[in-house]
Amino acid sequence: MFDILETVLPVFLIVGAGYVAVRTGLFEGAFADGLMRFTQTFAIPCLLFLSIARLDLVTVFQPAILLTFYIGSALMFATMTLIARLVFQHRPGQAVAVGFCALFANSVLLGIPLVGRAFGEAALAPVVAIVAVHAPFCYTLGITTMEFARADGRPVPETLSIVLKSIFSNGLMIGILLGFAANLTGFMAPGPIIATLEMLAAAAIPAALFGLGGILVRYGVSQNPGEIAVIGGLRLVVHPLVVLFLATQIFDLPPLATKALVLAAAMPPGVNVLVFATMYDRAKGVAAASILASTVAAVFSATAWLAILQVGGL
Repeated sequence: MFDILETVLPVFLIVGAGYVAVRTGLFEGAFADGLMRFTQTFAIPCLLFLSIARLDLVTVFQPAILLTFYIGSALMFATMTLIARLVFQHRPGQAVAVGFCALFANSVLLGIPLVGRAFGEAALAPVVAIVAVHAPFCYTLGITTMEFARADGRPVPETLSIVLKSIFSNGLMIGILLGFAANLTGFMAPGPIIATLEMLAAAAIPAALFGLGGILVRYGVSQNPGEIAVIGGLRLVVHPLVVLFLATQIFDLPPLATKALVLAAAMPPGVNVLVFATMYDRAKGVAAASILASTVAAVFSATAWLAILQVGGL
C-alpha cells in the first residue's frame, strides 16, 4: 500500500502546493493563470509532439484501444445528461452541459503523470493515443448534442466552424498534429531543436500540476452537491469499471494497456468542462465545482484503483 501512495501522492501534492500557494497569497492567482497558459501553449504541446513523433502508430492506434476508452466516455456523457434532465429537472441545454462534466477526463495533466509513475514510460503509449483524439471526440459529441438539444442556438454549421477553428488553433492540437506529421514523414528536427523541445517538455507536467492547483482556488462546491457527487461517481468509479470490463471481456487488451486505460479513465473532469460550460453559458457552477471536488476525491480513488489493479494481477 505504501508503494501505491508513493506513486499517487507526489502528483496530488504538487496540485496541493499550487492551491496552498495561491490561497495563502504566496503566489498570485494571475501567476497561476500564466503558468497554465505557458504549459498548455508551449510545454505540453512539446511533450505531446515528442511522444507522438516517437510512437509506433500501427501498434498504438488500435481501434480496440480507442473503443475501450471512448465507449465508456460516451456512456458517462449520456448517463449524466439523462440524470440531469430526468432527476435534477434541468432544461435540455443545461443537462447537456452537466453531462459534459462526466465526459471530459483530465487525461493530460493528471492521467499522463499518474500512469507514467505507476506503470512506467511504456504504459504511456495508449494514453497518448487517447489524448490525441480526446478534444476532437469530446467537443464534437458535446457540441452536436447541445445544438440538437437547445432551441436558441446558432446554426450548427456556424457553431462547428467556430469550434473546429478553436480546437485546431489550440496549442495542444498543434503539438499533436505536428507529432503525427513528423511520425508519418520520418522527418525530425536537428538535435539542438529536439533538445530544446525536451527541456520544455520536462517542465510541462510539474508546472501544469502546480498551476492547476492555483486555479482550483477560485472554485467552490457549495452548490449542486447532488449533481457534483453523481459526476464524481461516474468519472472516478463507473468509467474505469466500464473500461476494465471492455478491455478484459470484450477486446482482450494486453495487461499493461488495460491498466493504463483504466487509470486514465479514473481521472476527474478537466478544465475543458468549464470551457464548454462557458461557451454555452450553462452549468458553469456545476462544471467548476465538479473539477475541484472530483480532483480532491481522485487522491483516494486513484489510490484505490491502483490497489485493485495490483491485486487483480493484471
